[in-house]
This record gives sequence, C-alpha cells and structure tokens, in this order.
Amino acid sequence: MYRSLLATLLVLACTSGPRPIEPGRDSCALCTMGIAETRFAAELVTRTRQVRTFDSIECMAGFLTFEFDATGIGSLWVTDHDAPTRLVRADTAWFVRSPRIRSPMGMGLAAFATRAARDAALSTLGGEALDWAGVLRTVREAWPHGAPHRGVHAGPVAAEPAADRAAGWLAEAVRDAAPGDRVVVPAGVWREPTLVIDKPLELVGEPGAVLDGEDQRALVIVRADDVTIRGLVLRRTGTSYVEDRAAVRVEKAARCRIEDNRIEDAFFGVYLANASDCVVRANIVTGSAVRESGAGNGIHVWYSRGATIEDNTIRGHRDGIYFEFVDDSRVAGNTSENNLRYGLHFMFSNRNLYERNVFQRNGSGVAVMYASQVDMVDNRFVDNWGPATFGLLLKDIRDSRLDGNRFVRNSIGLYAEGSDRLVVERNEFHANGWAVKLMANSEDGRFSANDFTGNSFDVATNSRRTRSHFSGNYWDAYRGYDLDHDGTGDTAFRPVRLFSLIVEQNEPSLILLRSVLVQVLDAAEALLPSLTPESVVDEAPRMRPVRATAIAAKGAVQP
Repeated sequence: MYRSLLATLLVLACTSGPRPIEPGRDSCALCTMGIAETRFAAELVTRTRQVRTFDSIECMAGFLTFEFDATGIGSLWVTDHDAPTRLVRADTAWFVRSPRIRSPMGMGLAAFATRAARDAALSTLGGEALDWAGVLRTVREAWPHGAPHRGVHAGPVAAEPAADRAAGWLAEAVRDAAPGDRVVVPAGVWREPTLVIDKPLELVGEPGAVLDGEDQRALVIVRADDVTIRGLVLRRTGTSYVEDRAAVRVEKAARCRIEDNRIEDAFFGVYLANASDCVVRANIVTGSAVRESGAGNGIHVWYSRGATIEDNTIRGHRDGIYFEFVDDSRVAGNTSENNLRYGLHFMFSNRNLYERNVFQRNGSGVAVMYASQVDMVDNRFVDNWGPATFGLLLKDIRDSRLDGNRFVRNSIGLYAEGSDRLVVERNEFHANGWAVKLMANSEDGRFSANDFTGNSFDVATNSRRTRSHFSGNYWDAYRGYDLDHDGTGDTAFRPVRLFSLIVEQNEPSLILLRSVLVQVLDAAEALLPSLTPESVVDEAPRMRPVRATAIAAKGAVQP
C-alpha cells in the first residue's frame, strides 16, 4: 500500500508548486484548526492546482492515508523546520521524530531541507530519522482506526473524553488533588466550568487534550503558588467587556509556570496579575481580533515582578505582550507579529531586559513609556508600516540601552521623545522611512557604532539644537574621505537633511523626496550648513559598516 502510494506521489510531484502558508489565515484540512505557526506545517497541491494546508506533517500524512485519493495529488510540500518560510518537497525532505519536538498533533515530527540539518537536529534532540515513506508508516501505526475526528488536535486516542469520565470529572480531579500532585488531562475536548487551582500542582495535557470555553468563560484561574500548566490546547474564551477573561489567569501567586501550550481565540491569552517570579515559555498564542475595542492582549502582565516571558509566538491580539508596573523581568526569544496595536507595549516598568525578540508587521510597532533602566538587546523590528507607525517608540525613558538591534523597513525605526541618557550602540537601521526621529527634549543620548543604510532620512529632529551625541557611526550617505586609512572619515558628517526639516513642518512636501529640487537643497546645505542642527554631527564617521566589519573579524578568528 505504502509503495504504491509513494510511487504515485513521486510521479505527480512535479505537476504544480506550492504557495506560501499564511499563519492566522490558513487552517488544517484534516482537523480544521487554524495554523498558528509554520514550522510544522505542510501543503498538498492537487492536479487541478487547488491547495490544501495542514498544521502538521502528520495531519497531511493522515489525510493522504485515510481520506484522499492519491491520483488527485499534484505535489506535496513540508516546511523546513529551520526556515519556517521555506517549503520543500516531501519526497526529498529529511524527517526527525523526537519526543522533544512538540508538533501540533503530538507525534513529534519535523522536516529538514538537508541531511546535515536533519543530523544536527538528531544530535541535539534525539529520536529517529525517517524518510517520507517512514512518515506514512508511522502515522498509519499511530492511528490504526483512521484519522482523528475533525475540529480537535487529537493524539492516537479518541477525540472526546473517555465515556467513564462524567462531565465535571476534570474539575473534581483538580479539587481532590493533594498539594504537589500532577493532574494529567487525557486527550479529548473538555468543556467544563472554569478550573480554579488554589493549591500547588501540575496540570499537564496529553497530546490532543483541549480545554474549550465555548466562547462563554475563562478556562483556568490560578490562585496558589508553584502551579504548572503544560501541554494543553486552550481555546475559545469568548469576548467580555466586563472582565479580563483569559485562557490562563494568575492572581496573587508566585512561581507559576505556563509552558508549551497552544492558546487559540482567547480574549486574553495569559494574564498575570500581582504575580512574582512566573515563567511563561514556549506557548503559541493566536487570536483573531479585528478591532482593538473587542480584543485583549496575548500575554498581559500587571503589577508583577521577576517575570520571564520566553520563546512564545503571539499573533492576532490587541497587543502581543503588555507590561504595566512590572519590574526586574526578562522578555526573550519571542515572536510577536500581526497584532492590531503593539507587538510589545509597556509602561511604568523598570529594570527590565528585552532580548532576541522579533516584532514584525504590528499595527503601531513597539511602545516603551515612562520607565527607566530598560535594556533592549539583539531584537528585530521589521515591517511596521503606517502613518503613525514605528519600529520602537521611546517616551519619557531614562538611563536605558539599545544594543545590537535591527530596525528594518519601518515607517520610523526609532522615535525618542523625552528620553534621557539613552545609549544606542551597534544597531542596524536599514530601509526605513526615518531611521531615527530624535526630539529635542531628549537629552544626553549617545549614538555610536550604528549602521545607517538605505533609509530615506537617517536622522530627523524638531529643533536646531539637541543635546544628544553621535560618534563613530556608519552612514551610507557620507561622501567624505579617509586619507590616513584608519577607518574613520577625515571630515564630519551631518545626518539631518534640510529637507527633513521642511517635511517636519509641512508633511505633504514629502512627495518631492526624489525630485531634483531636493537634491539641490541637500547639496547646498552640505556646502554651507546653516539651517540643519549644528549639534547633530558625527565627528568620526566610519568608512565601513560596523556589522560587516564585525562579521568579517569574527570569521577571521574561526578555526
């Protein structure tokens, strides 16, 4: 059976190509769940060029094995786990099955474009190597009674709770558990009253365990220290305008752990209120918000301390991550995208670290307000476009640092207002409308070792005088020379264009940006600077990009 199916797939694989899978829009043709991320996704293109998408490799394999006539297949594609936007043919991909891989249907299957990448994953994660025929065989053995029911991420057991467990069983199991116990939620769809956890325990889901709020209620409320919630699908809380309804809400508790869950169509995803030392890690939080007034935030933290928000994917909410009155916390390795307002929004929150996050295609970018001692390191601010959109807004910020971030294709890369003693070092500003808008009420900032390339305006301000300092940056608009070959230009560079001041006073004039008139203005101001801010000048501009130089130096010392 498998040989004939595989042969048919190989013959037909070249008849048509794939289209990009769109998380938040596409859904799985087998289980009908929305596709929240693409690392495990797959795609079938029929001979008539119709496209069917799947949230996991095992879903596509199950669909082929149990529900689809192989003669109708044009081509099969799986996502390269290491490059989630790249699709590779299923018959040429290299597969790993590992218990440490949390694929949507729980089989632990991931695909790789090359054997070397597959072998690297095996050495890190363990497990077994498979080819496409092995994937088909594995799915058939795991689902001996056919593909799971539609509408639920089920494992190899029934899609509904076992018949010997009456309604209310899960709430009773939580209520009867002793402190420190582990309550295991069997696979299936559980439609129960809101679970209230008031003692230390673990709530752990088997693959395919779903808590469904039926658009009517919150799912889990935690009111005790040392509670762990892991491995569940939590969905459909419904919208509420009178309560902060959440898939998981933690109230006045410490040391909670919310890990490896999928949260779908919740008003708020995870809500920490007056919590301390909690960890929210490796969750996929997907909403379907269409307007700000009817949407909550993906991960919302209020009046808390010591939070760790790490390796989550958040999309489709009002704000992806929201902090208010949150101190001494860390936000790392998250992807926050396609949210209505901000990818990250925090206010009145001090001594926090934000590192290695990706904020892309959000309504207004990222906003940091009324805070001090904030470090933002190695983040990416990408494709945040709009008339009032920025990669990063800083308002009334003090004693903070931006180091190693990338600002790419934003209307405004960095906007700083009333922000004092900023240290902005080793960042890349590329292909933005305005790379930096620095208001005159921001004092004692230091910009050094940054790269400015391909921006319409590198620096803009609203005054001829500003008290920030620029030194040792690379500017692709610099036309100076380096006679002593020390890597530093021999003449200073003024990054504020005269035309940017005109646009600041009269925005419609932006239509003249590429005109000969503006080129003449730039040339005249470069020869006889008289109107651009005399204090915004880089006395030691670099001749080569900082990033390229650092990469070359790193390569030179590799063994």
